Amino acid sequence: MSESQVPQKHPSAEANGGTPGTSGVGKKATKGALAVGAIGIVFGDIGTSPLYAFRETFAGAHPLALDDMHILGVVSLIFWSMTLVVSIQYVTILMRADNKGQGGSLALVALISRHISGSRYGWLAVLLGVFATSLFYGDSMITPAISVLSAVEGLTVVNPDMEQLVIPIALVLLIALFVIQKRGTAKVGALFAPVMIVYFIVLAGLGINQIVQHPEVLWALNPYYAVNFFVIDGWLAFLALGSVVLAVTGSEALYSDMGHFGRGPMRLSWFGFVMPCLLLNYFGQGAMVLALPPVLASEAIQNPFFFLASEDFRLPLVLLATVATFIASQAVISGAFSITHQAMQLGFIPRLSIRHTSETEAGQIYIPVVNWALMVAVIILVLTFQSSSNLAAAYGIAVTGAVTIDTLLMGVLFVGVWKWKWWYAAPVVALFLIVDGAYFAANLTKVADGGWFPLVVGLFAFTLLTTWARGRKLMRDRMTEVALPIEIFAKSAKNSATRVPGTAIFMASQTAGVPSALLHNIKHNKVLHERVVILTIEIADEPYVDENARCEMHDLGEGFYRAVLHYGFMEETDVPKGLKSMSRCGGEFDMMNTSFFLSRQTLIASEKPGMSLWREKVFAWMLRNSATAMEFFRLPTNRVVELGSQVEI
Repeated sequence: MSESQVPQKHPSAEANGGTPGTSGVGKKATKGALAVGAIGIVFGDIGTSPLYAFRETFAGAHPLALDDMHILGVVSLIFWSMTLVVSIQYVTILMRADNKGQGGSLALVALISRHISGSRYGWLAVLLGVFATSLFYGDSMITPAISVLSAVEGLTVVNPDMEQLVIPIALVLLIALFVIQKRGTAKVGALFAPVMIVYFIVLAGLGINQIVQHPEVLWALNPYYAVNFFVIDGWLAFLALGSVVLAVTGSEALYSDMGHFGRGPMRLSWFGFVMPCLLLNYFGQGAMVLALPPVLASEAIQNPFFFLASEDFRLPLVLLATVATFIASQAVISGAFSITHQAMQLGFIPRLSIRHTSETEAGQIYIPVVNWALMVAVIILVLTFQSSSNLAAAYGIAVTGAVTIDTLLMGVLFVGVWKWKWWYAAPVVALFLIVDGAYFAANLTKVADGGWFPLVVGLFAFTLLTTWARGRKLMRDRMTEVALPIEIFAKSAKNSATRVPGTAIFMASQTAGVPSALLHNIKHNKVLHERVVILTIEIADEPYVDENARCEMHDLGEGFYRAVLHYGFMEETDVPKGLKSMSRCGGEFDMMNTSFFLSRQTLIASEKPGMSLWREKVFAWMLRNSATAMEFFRLPTNRVVELGSQVEI
C-alpha cells in the first residue's frame, strides 16, 4: 500500500483517462509511455508478493497439506482475490472516484467531505480516512523489511551456508536505501521501469514453464476449488486467507498513485501486463508443487519462487528479485513522504521540514523526520523478527484494515457523491465487505504473532493526527474569539503609529481579525509600514487550485490589504512565488523591501481545557517541535521577524 513520490503536474496536463500524469516523459506523454512508467513506480509492492505469499499459505503459521485439494484451492483463492479486490474494487470502481485526478484515502475523504460536510455523519467519514492513513505508516515500515528479507533469503536456496549472511546483507541494503533518500530519486527512478519490466517478464516466463509441463493447475481458474477448500477444511481455509491476502498487498497503492499516471494508463498496465505476469507466476508455483513428490515438495515450498528456476539461474534470480524489492521499498518510502505532505496540508500533521530534491518537479520531496523514523523502525523489525516468514505474521493486518475502510468509504461515495439509490449500493458494498472483512478477520488471528505491531503504529499515528487536528481547531477558535476586526484596527492605527517605507506582510491563520504579530508590533515598536498586508494561506479540499483562482485580495484602505493565497493539498506552498501574482495588491512585491512577520503561539494551561490534559500536552509538544512557518512557506530567511504570544485552549 503506497503512494509513490513521482513528478506531479497541474491538472491542466490531464490526459489519458482524465487524470494528470507524468513519468518523466513530458506533459504530453502518450498513454503507453505513462503505462510503462507506472510499471516501474506503482506495481513494485504487489509485484514482489510472489516471493512470499504462496509460500506463507503452506509453510507459515498454519501449514497446509501439499495435496491437490489444498494447492488448487489456494491458487484459486489467489486468482479470485486478485480479481475481486484489485481488478474490480480498486482498478474498476474506485479509480472512478478521483478528486480532481487524485486518489487514495485522504483524497477520497476530501472528495466525500465536499459533498456531505453538512451531514450528521460527515465527521465519521473523515475519521475513517484518517485511520486508514494511520494504518499506512505501519504498512510502510513492514513492506521494506519483508520485501528485502524475502529476496535476500533466496541466497539460502543457492547456498544453504549463506544463511548467516541474510540479515547483515538485508540491513546494509535497507540502510543504504534510506541514506540515499536525501539525494532524490529522479535519476534512480529512470531505471525503475526497465528493471521492473524485466522482472515481470521473468515472473511470467518462470510460471509458463511450469504451467506448460503441468497444465492441470489451470483447473484453479474455476471458483469451485476455492469454495471446495472452505467446504472440506473450513477453519484452515479461513486462516489461510491471512496469507492469501499477501498476494494483493499493494492494491491500495494503485488507487493512491492514480493521480501520477492517470486512470487509463494504470488500467492498461494492470490488465495488459502486471496482472497476467503475476497470475502466471502463482499458477506456475502451484503447478511445480503439484508435480513434485512429497519429499521434494516439502523442500520446495520453503521457497517456491526461487525453486521455479534451475540451479544455474537461481543466483541471477536472487539478484533481480533483490533489485525489485529495493524498488518496491523505494515506492513505499516515497509514498510515506507524499501522504505526510498531504496530511500536513489538510491540517492533520504539524508542519515538518520538507526538502525538495528536484528543481523542476514539485512532487520530488524528502522529509527527514519521516525517513529516519522509518529507517529505525525497519531495522528494529528486521532484528526482532529475523525472517520474512515471521514478518508475514505482522504483515497484512494494516493492508486489510485500510482496504475494509476504503470499502466503507466506497459506500458513502455511492450514496453521498454519486447519488446511487441505497438498494443499488447496498448489495455491492455488502459483497466487498464480506470479502474484505473476511481477510481482515483472518489477519486478526495473527495479532499475537506480530500483527499487533502495525495496529500499535496505526493507533499511535491516529492519536497524533486527531490530537493535532483537534488542538489546531481549538487554538484557531480561541484566537478568533479575541481577535479585533481589521476594519476597526485600520482606522484606529493610522494616527497612532509612525508610517515607515516598505511592505510588511503579517501571516495569519484566519481570514478574519488582526494577527497577534501585528498587534504586538504596533504595541511595542509604534510603527507601521506604508503597505501592510495580512496574508492567509488556505488549503482547498482538492489537489490543485487553478492559477487564476490562486489569489484573493481586498483593499481595506489606509494602506491595509487582506490577501489570501489558495493552494491544493498536493501543491507546494511557496509564498514568495505566489506573491508574484499579487501585483494588484498595492503594486508588485520587492522582496528586498518586504518584511514577513510571523506569530508563534505558546500554549498555557486553561481552567476549562478543550480536550484531555494528556492530549493538550501532546499537542503542545507537537506545536513546539513543528517546523517554522518561515521554512514551510519558503520565506526568505533574512526578511522574517517572529513575535510570540500565549494562547489558552
